Amino acid sequence: MIQTVLSSDRPHVTGRQPRIGDRRQLQVQGRLIWRDASGALRFVSVVTRDVSDVDAFVECQVPTSIPLYRLVHFQIERASRERAELPPALQHGKVLSAVYRVGPYRAATGTPHGYALRLLIEPSAVVHTTRKRSALAVAN
Repeated sequence: MIQTVLSSDRPHVTGRQPRIGDRRQLQVQGRLIWRDASGALRFVSVVTRDVSDVDAFVECQVPTSIPLYRLVHFQIERASRERAELPPALQHGKVLSAVYRVGPYRAATGTPHGYALRLLIEPSAVVHTTRKRSALAVAN
């Protein structure tokens, strides 16, 4: 006897893990700086799409290929650093970050649409700012 399993009978399994931080959609100009495999200094202008206290997704303004897990310096343009929605780590200049996800590739250029960056900051600073934001949310 052949049994057919309906899709509703299967447990729902997703490959996604819950996000570490609360993401906020925020579009500000920034810059990525890194060294390529030959040691040459590279940089590209980017626009953030969303940010949290521990990561950010950025889109490059020109076609650029950055390898997965590459360490980069990420900084927000000086004119936008004072925005209240911006995490404190990004308000003070360069932040060492790692490319942990490469977005879908553009058919026209063959380069990624964007990059997800993990901000390499002290964990105690992340906990402190998260508690501070929670306290402000409760107060309001």
